[in-house]
Amino acid sequence: MVKCICIDDTNRPEEIPESKWVKLGGIYTITFIHYHSLQGVMACDLKEITLTPECYPFETFKLSRFAFTQEALIALSELAQACSELNKSDINKAIKELDLETVDI
Repeated sequence: MVKCICIDDTNRPEEIPESKWVKLGGIYTITFIHYHSLQGVMACDLKEITLTPECYPFETFKLSRFAFTQEALIALSELAQACSELNKSDINKAIKELDLETVDI
């Protein structure tokens, strides 16, 4: 699991109620990372929020909504590798392409 902070809570889909939406500045814990083919983005599951079937087709959150500490980026890479069949260099490339922000939490 990887700690992160929400840096983008804009553009909430109507299918997701406010009670199940991330809050700017909120601290969350990523439990799973994958490529969400319906949304066409790298996505993550959060320990603190479970998107229910009523939120469909939205089942996860865009990974780019969050920022990480340098230490958390390492943990994020390890989690992504554990969650997928990608090798470490592919995952590091994908994370770099996302241009994720780093912060002090």
